[in-house]
Amino acid sequence: MGEKRVVLYTKLHCPLCDDAHKLLQKLQLEIPFHIQTIDIYKDDVLLEKYGLMIPVIEVEGEEIDYGRINEEKVKKALTNF
Repeated sequence: MGEKRVVLYTKLHCPLCDDAHKLLQKLQLEIPFHIQTIDIYKDDVLLEKYGLMIPVIEVEGEEIDYGRINEEKVKKALTNF
């Protein structure tokens, strides 16, 4: 089985998004996965869907957490798939 795919929905000038990205990078040290970062301001549909929620972390197509990201919740999602 290959690496899991994690999508981080983000925007510019977003301290919570920066924190979420740092958390994902920290988790990558122990769990192999690929991070794809998507700026919601480049897609009107995503902007409408996630505008007030970002950052949003999605693991293998499933939304796991948003806003203030919970490390344990993300770690559990990465190890349970």
